[in-house]
Amino acid sequence: MERAELARLLGEWGRTVVADSGSRRVKDNAPYQIISEIDPGKFMAAFADAVAGEGDVFLCDPKWNEVERGALNAMLVGSDQTSALGARRATAETAGSEGGRDLRSSENGVGWLMIPTGGTAGTLRFARHDSGTISAALAGFTEHFGLARVNAVGVLPLHHVSGLMAWLRCVITGGNYLHADGKEIEAGRRTKPPEAKDGWVISLVPTQLERLLREPAAVAWLQNFRIIFLGGGPSWPELLERAAGLRLPLALGYGMTETAAMVTALRPGEFLAGSRSSGTALPHAQVAINAEGAITIASASLFRGYYPDWRAGDVFTTEDLGTIKAGGHLTVLGRRDGVIITGGEKVTPAEVEAVLRGTSEFSDVVVLGLPHAEWGMRVVAVYPEGGTPNLERVRAALAQQLARYKHPQAYLASSFWPRNAQGKINRSELRQRLG
Repeated sequence: MERAELARLLGEWGRTVVADSGSRRVKDNAPYQIISEIDPGKFMAAFADAVAGEGDVFLCDPKWNEVERGALNAMLVGSDQTSALGARRATAETAGSEGGRDLRSSENGVGWLMIPTGGTAGTLRFARHDSGTISAALAGFTEHFGLARVNAVGVLPLHHVSGLMAWLRCVITGGNYLHADGKEIEAGRRTKPPEAKDGWVISLVPTQLERLLREPAAVAWLQNFRIIFLGGGPSWPELLERAAGLRLPLALGYGMTETAAMVTALRPGEFLAGSRSSGTALPHAQVAINAEGAITIASASLFRGYYPDWRAGDVFTTEDLGTIKAGGHLTVLGRRDGVIITGGEKVTPAEVEAVLRGTSEFSDVVVLGLPHAEWGMRVVAVYPEGGTPNLERVRAALAQQLARYKHPQAYLASSFWPRNAQGKINRSELRQRLG
C-alpha cells in the first residue's frame, strides 16, 4: 500500500465519521508536519490531512513538557539537511536501500511517519514508519486472528503506536472505530458497541483490566468483546487467572513502536485453554532468541530507523530477554538493561514483580536496583504510598517461589508514582527520586 492509497482511505473514512474538527489543511510541500492533539477527532482529521500532503509526519504527546518538546525541536533543527525535501533529492544517490528502494527519501513513501518512543519513560526517539510497515503489520494481524474487518473500541491515545494501529486497522479494513475514555469506562459510563459481523476488539493495559474486574457490570461489558488485547506492561498471574475464570477472551502479545505494534500474540482460545505466553509470531514476523538471550525480530513491519537516522540490516535486536518454547510460544523475561546484579547474581525485576503481585498485597509494585556499598546493587520493592502490605505473607510467598538472592532487601512506600498514558511506570524517574 502506497502513501497515496492510505491518504485516500483516510479521506473516505473522514467524510463519513469525523465531525468538523477545526483542523487546517497542511501545505503540500511542507518538509514536516507536527500533530499534537489531545482530542481524538482533531487528531484524526489532522493526521488525514498530513498524510495527504508531503514530507514527514511527527506524532507528539500533547502532555509533553518543555524538556521533551525541546528535544524534538533540537532534532528538527539539527537534521535540516535530511528533513527538507530538496535535500532528500540531493542525497538519493548515496542513500542505503532495502529491496531496491531508497531508504533516505520519504518521497518514495518510505520512513515518513515518526511515532514517538521513550519520552517520559526514557530518551525521546521517533521510530520511522510508513504505509508499507503499517500494511505489513495489518496483514499479519488480520490473518493471525481471522478478521476480515476490524471493529475496535480505542482506549489508548492515538499518538501512541497501540492507539494509532487500533484506529488504522479499522480504517484500512473498512471497519468501525469508537474512541472511548479509559477513566469514563472505569467510572461506569460505557457504551455497548453495535452488532458487527466480525465482532469488536479492545486493547487494555493490565492496570485498566484489574480495575474493571472489580465491578460485575464491567466484566459483563468486557464479555461482549471478541478479543481483549492486553499489553503495555507485564501481567501478573493472579490477574490472568481471574480473567480466565470469568471467561474473558484475552490475547496476550508482544510488540513495540519499532514493530508497528504486536509481532506475537496469543489467541483467546489458547488463553482460555491455559496458555500464559505472549503467543506465537504473526505471519509477517520471525521472532528468535540470540546467544545473549535477547529477543530478535525480522519483519516487514520493522521501523526504518530512529529519526533522523536510518536502520541497517534485516534483523532488529531488542532490549528484551525471552525464551521460545515448543510450538513457537514466546515468553518475555524482562529487559536486558533492567537486570539487577546484586552480589554477582542476576535478578530480573519482572520475575520478582510477578510473585509480589500474585500475593494481592500490592495495588501496584515496581522492583528496582538501588546502589549498595557491599553488593553493588540491592533489590528494592517500591509501592504507592497508602498501601499496607502484609510483609510476612509476602516473604512467605517469596520463600516458596524464588531463590533467596532474588528477594527484595527493602520495601519502600512512595508518594511519587510517575505513570505515562499507557499505564507504564517511569522506572528511571522513580529510581532517581529514591536514589
